Amino acid sequence: MRVAGLGFRKGVSLAALEAALAAVEAQGGRAEALATLPAKAADPTLADLARRTGLQIRAVEVAGIATPTRSARIEALHGTGSVAEAAALAAAGPGATLSVTRISAPDGMATCAMAATQGPHP
Repeated sequence: MRVAGLGFRKGVSLAALEAALAAVEAQGGRAEALATLPAKAADPTLADLARRTGLQIRAVEVAGIATPTRSARIEALHGTGSVAEAAALAAAGPGATLSVTRISAPDGMATCAMAATQGPHP
């Protein structure tokens, strides 16, 4: 199972989300689900991305999940170094590993990372 984790700022454009996802999928293969913070899961722009891609959105808690890349601001806000990486890992399930570390959209409004596990995850 491959899950694309997304972190993004309020007011993110669909183009920014699509660009970040495309960059990650170019390196890690097609995502089978999207993941983000519970507070962001209902964002209308993310919902547009889910409709366009046909992927389900998984809302996951990220606090305490170790990530290879770190943002001091994100760590202070969410208890992890990268929302995108932590969301991907949490949603992919036990034994997940990052196959692509976070990549930023060109405008800096979104980040995306890919985590994978063997087999499907509920």
